Amino acid sequence: MYKKIVHYKTCIDEKRYYDAHEVLEEAWFPRRFEEHHEVKLLKGFINAAVSFELHKRGRTDQSKKVWKNYLKYRPLLQKIDTHKKEFHALSRYIESIYMKKHH
Repeated sequence: MYKKIVHYKTCIDEKRYYDAHEVLEEAWFPRRFEEHHEVKLLKGFINAAVSFELHKRGRTDQSKKVWKNYLKYRPLLQKIDTHKKEFHALSRYIESIYMKKHH
């Protein structure tokens, strides 16, 4: 999973938000019916990438709506094992990007 997260972050850095979405969807899709917090967090990070893509395309209102989907999953960070630091770091990273785009 670490490699997928690094690839996702690289795509975000390069403003290839659709590609970032695809990277994590590969990991999420086969597990989408599982009730694990990590699986749900992946869905949240996918939503974050979609929000960024919508913002890039000038669809600000839709971007904000999709961002709310990310925020819905964010509290799960407190429920995952602390050794999953990459999830916490990724959350801080994408939230800093969101703040730059919308403020």
